[in-house]
Amino acid sequence: MNNDILKSIKKIHFIGIGGSGMCPLANILHNKGYIISGSDNYMSDTLERIIDRGFDVHIGHDEKNIGDAELVVYSAAIKQENPEILAAKKLNVPIMERSDLLGLVCSQYKNLVAIAGTHGKTTTTAMLTQILAVGGANPTAVIGGKLPFIGGNSRIGNSQNIVCEACEYVDTFLKLTPNIAVILNVEADHLDYFKNLEGVVNSFKKFACKATELVVLNGDDKNSVEATKNANVPVITFGLGENNNYRAEKIVEKYGIYEEFTVVKDGKYLGTFSLKVPGKYNLYNAMAAIAVADYMKIDIEKIKEAISEFSGVHRRFEILSKKNGITIADDFAHHPTEIENTLNAAKKMGYNRVICIFQPHTYSRTSLFLNDFARALSIADIAIVSEILAVREVNTYNIYATDLVEKIDGGVYRKTFEDIVNYIEEIAKPGDLILTMGGGNVYECANMLTKETV
Repeated sequence: MNNDILKSIKKIHFIGIGGSGMCPLANILHNKGYIISGSDNYMSDTLERIIDRGFDVHIGHDEKNIGDAELVVYSAAIKQENPEILAAKKLNVPIMERSDLLGLVCSQYKNLVAIAGTHGKTTTTAMLTQILAVGGANPTAVIGGKLPFIGGNSRIGNSQNIVCEACEYVDTFLKLTPNIAVILNVEADHLDYFKNLEGVVNSFKKFACKATELVVLNGDDKNSVEATKNANVPVITFGLGENNNYRAEKIVEKYGIYEEFTVVKDGKYLGTFSLKVPGKYNLYNAMAAIAVADYMKIDIEKIKEAISEFSGVHRRFEILSKKNGITIADDFAHHPTEIENTLNAAKKMGYNRVICIFQPHTYSRTSLFLNDFARALSIADIAIVSEILAVREVNTYNIYATDLVEKIDGGVYRKTFEDIVNYIEEIAKPGDLILTMGGGNVYECANMLTKETV
């Protein structure tokens, strides 16, 4: 694909335009003067927002949708048999995968901060975006979830700063050449592609070596440290351990919220901060964002202000409703570590019971991490498991949701969201937290529960 293609075209069609990785790119290019069209399978809040901006969006996929597009972009979820891809090939219209387009868009900015890690990418990208915006750095941003502060998952800035989430799956993040590469943590995941932890670490090593100015990493995470040993640029670390360049200490935690913590930079006091989002993992996310923002010379008082006001991201421990004494929340966690971290935070927040509704995401992940999922979900007082969401897979693993439920303390299997809602209505009591978790469409179950009188 010609790297200069964006200089010679004006009309771009996005297949799957409502996706969290697609919509920000469509918004950025629309702002640069490109004529954007797109298609998706169903209407969503994201689609409604971009339709309001004047985008030509079609519900459903049809060869006619590409019109007179000069470039067709597709997300990783789109199969090559898609009628719009086939039409583009027939008409000799250039086709590009989303990650390639992201690389081209980011290359147009002088200062790219790319945030990678097995967990925390979206939240940290959102945190840093909010800090840079409050601090006057006026960034463009590509975020994998909706940030209330900006009312969406992208921001159009007028500076040379761009912040983007850098996903490791199928080595997508290697399409980027970041000035600042951030590595939050490195764990075994996406083993359908990487095969084992060594494969994951090796991919992150390549990502770290692509940084042209600085690598920022979690110094408490041994795999992140390993992944950055051969970095070609200076490395700074963040965390709780004494050897980190940016270290949190004097931590005051109440009901899972870090109400106060001091940050020391190379042994010297930098400032005292507060968070309103729960969980130790968010303390680490905040430390990463603080380290990058300080390196970018954002005023420390502005960093404090932005961090203290950060209220989270869509589908990251997002409180949806509180009624009849029952709280309903939703979270994107779909890896055992994410589930463990989120449930441990929830258990500290003063609820009588934490009732988790979990939708397993892919057969491969469920099979490979079966015991880890069971251990993490057993933290909840009650864990309700739905059918496994296949996504792109067929069940060659001979794995079923009931296999997981059998291993969970307090595990319950209910096949459909309707079955789950009915069960919740039977058991829910005032003081309960009902938390839906998963990388698929389990949020629909949460939405159903918010409409019911549980």
